[in-house]
Amino acid sequence: MRKTSPSPASPRPSMPPNNGLATCHPVPIRTVAYGRGEDRDGERSLAVEMPVNVIYGDVPYAVMMTTPADLADFAYGFSLTEGIVAGADEIRGARVENGEGGLRLVVDLVPGRLREHLARKRALSGRTGCGVCGIDDLKDIPKADRKAAQGVMVSLSAVERAVQALDDLQVLGRETRAVHAAAWATCEGRVAMVREDVGRHNALDKLIGALMRAGTRPEDGFLVITSRCSFEMVEKAASFGAAVLVAISAPTSLAVERAAKHGLTLAAIARRDTVTLFTAPERLTVP
Repeated sequence: MRKTSPSPASPRPSMPPNNGLATCHPVPIRTVAYGRGEDRDGERSLAVEMPVNVIYGDVPYAVMMTTPADLADFAYGFSLTEGIVAGADEIRGARVENGEGGLRLVVDLVPGRLREHLARKRALSGRTGCGVCGIDDLKDIPKADRKAAQGVMVSLSAVERAVQALDDLQVLGRETRAVHAAAWATCEGRVAMVREDVGRHNALDKLIGALMRAGTRPEDGFLVITSRCSFEMVEKAASFGAAVLVAISAPTSLAVERAAKHGLTLAAIARRDTVTLFTAPERLTVP
């Protein structure tokens, strides 16, 4: 009778860390065929998933399950898309500390902003796929109040170029096949920045935070995401002021509705040869 448990060998140490924290971890595995065939022992890299307690001042705000990379970017992007800050200048800095069973991400806000933030009650707890966890009233569902950047025109060839390039730029995704990616492309289609995470919302927050910290303007390019395009992803894109959001997967009905409301161009089901336009198609031009 075949054994179906992994080899008893101890796993190797985690992969080299990102900012001091490992992002993937190799473990021993055994691959078993359903029918006749030879079992194979080997090793597979798994994406690290870790609880991160986001804290403003000394007040805990949310526990998010994230990949422990680019957490300073996450602090900025999450703070913007949650409506806690209006821009990078309202954040003095962010630091990562070890906590019991996870990490503490302490965000230092400028004077006065913390008091305004505490007036809005929300307690997020722990799911990587969570966009509205902790909301106890429909009126509290996050909605961006920013319109899409004006004057942005992107050619279909630029979209094609960015979508094709993104596969090769997903370092952690290629290693684990278990994370999402969000990318920023210039209007010419050059992918300038990529962030990855086990949570699709987190990946986009990290990217937006990185763009904020770099002083990138919304009119300088467009967003590309590898995940399903739900309304939260549209709201996050709108919070940054993006004019064009390209998604590999299909959008939901509410995502299309909110994109139209924001004047955001939503292009989805992006493949190597086609893309489907759902809202504001006039921004995408044929070369």
